[in-house]
Amino acid sequence: MPELELRWYLIHCKPREDERALEHLERQGFECFRPARKIERRRDGRKYTTADPLFPRYLFIHLDSVNDNWYPISSTRGVIRIVWFNEHPLPVRDEVIEGIRIRLGGANLTEPYLKPGERVQITEGAFKQLEAIFLTNDGDERVVLLLNIL
Repeated sequence: MPELELRWYLIHCKPREDERALEHLERQGFECFRPARKIERRRDGRKYTTADPLFPRYLFIHLDSVNDNWYPISSTRGVIRIVWFNEHPLPVRDEVIEGIRIRLGGANLTEPYLKPGERVQITEGAFKQLEAIFLTNDGDERVVLLLNIL
């Protein structure tokens, strides 16, 4: 039997069904990771705490590229597909998953990671090395940054 080659992969889920997909994949024996932070919300004048996913509609799955049966994954309730690039599923580095786990484990999860008005440094992409001001991220919107380019 070939040696295990466990790696993390990204699963794209149906809208608002990433929690259902996680439950069904774990029932099938797959190890999954759905990073979320706890936030306080109000409904009908009452406060309650809920888990807000860091990556809505996505979760990570730990698979062996040789020995695991990948076919049931795409037919699992809540799952759209495994994310592929160039006809191959793209593995996520273990360091990325570990970094997310460390960041979630060390922070007060009921507090937002960034607060409006905080300065941030962009470290990758076309705007690398630019400083920006964090404006908002309420879970329904993308992160909005204010850039001073001129």
